[in-house]
Amino acid sequence: MSAQASQSSRPLVIDGLNCAGLTREQLIRTKEGGVSALNLTAIRPPAGLHDALLQLEQARDTIESMPDLATIVTTVDEIKAAHEKGVIGIILGAQNTLMAEPDVKLLASFKSLGMRIIQPTYNERNAFGYGASFTNGGDKGITEAGRQWLATMEELGILVDLSHCGHKTSADYIAAAKSPLVFSHANAFALCPSPRNKPDDLIRAVAKNGGLIGAVTWAPLLRWDVKPSLDDVIDHMQHLIKVGGIDHVAYASDLPEANGEDQAKWETMWGPNGIYPNITGVLGDWYQYGNHVTTGMQTMSQTPTVWDKMRARGFHESEIEKVMSGNWLRVLGDVWPK
Repeated sequence: MSAQASQSSRPLVIDGLNCAGLTREQLIRTKEGGVSALNLTAIRPPAGLHDALLQLEQARDTIESMPDLATIVTTVDEIKAAHEKGVIGIILGAQNTLMAEPDVKLLASFKSLGMRIIQPTYNERNAFGYGASFTNGGDKGITEAGRQWLATMEELGILVDLSHCGHKTSADYIAAAKSPLVFSHANAFALCPSPRNKPDDLIRAVAKNGGLIGAVTWAPLLRWDVKPSLDDVIDHMQHLIKVGGIDHVAYASDLPEANGEDQAKWETMWGPNGIYPNITGVLGDWYQYGNHVTTGMQTMSQTPTVWDKMRARGFHESEIEKVMSGNWLRVLGDVWPK
């Protein structure tokens, strides 16, 4: 069997949000896990215009230096071609739009540099709306600038991601949207009441919009009382499917593997006493540096165990294929220019 034939016989898998390190060693682990394409956080919060451009160029240079492992993809056909070739298709994304706060017309420049998925805001408030950390009436919803941002994103064909938006801001964006949008990496609020998770009404709304929600393995979004496992991931996935339908649920690792964070940096950002107390400060004593990732998903090479767990729960292969990549391919095909 030829190398190309053996690659094409593997299932096409899309990771809806990947925050692992962008190194040769990490991409090898990702490839070992059967991942065909991933949404890379190429611009990290809280980068403004200058830092965003530097980070994006660094990511592009790094990817282009490893053509045997990865390539930037901007269309569904390019994702499929990368899979056939046996390299990882990198979708360049950003989890905030601080770089375009001065003028949403800057989004066109980022599109020309390969960006294809962007969130209006992260956990904070910016010109376009409110992040997930705003609760108990603190989220005032989409702003007028946010409406201009949404119209520009839809005109350009860049996918709108609301994963880190507050609940009211998310609802407002969905109501105003003319094209499908996504929660690329979020779980069910009904099972774990993190402000980063999405209540059933938003899951139904994003499905009705034609979009999707990506069940995520990041431990703080799975459960609080004990260290979660892959069984908890499947619990969330089943709830999302029950509420939104099998055609509107996907997968995202959001696994902070080899991303350069030492203990001090992690404690400052994501630790129990980090900057998001209502997201990570509510977790049990189990949540400590070195013990903060989901059992069974400590490395990207373990990705196939997610599909094994789905099979063990009785999922049909056609349903697994939709979660693996089918639903992502449909949404991307609907939004991205041909």
